[in-house]
Amino acid sequence: MLTINLALLLAVIVFLRLRRRTEARSRRDEQLSVVIAITLGLLLASTDLGQGILDVLSQLAEGVSRAGQ
Repeated sequence: MLTINLALLLAVIVFLRLRRRTEARSRRDEQLSVVIAITLGLLLASTDLGQGILDVLSQLAEGVSRAGQ
C-alpha cells in the first residue's frame, strides 16, 4: 500500500504555486496559496523537524537581538 505524507505533498504544491508568475494571480488564487502555506506550517510544527526548525530560528533571533544591544 502506498502512503503519502501530507506535509510533503503540500510542500510540493507550495513550491509549484510559488514558481508561477505573480502578475497573473487573482485575489482568490493568492488566498488559496496562503491557506496552503499555513496548513503546511501547522503540519510541520507538530513534527520533530518543525520543532528543530523552531529551535534554530529562535536561536538565530536571540543572537540577532543580542548583537543589536
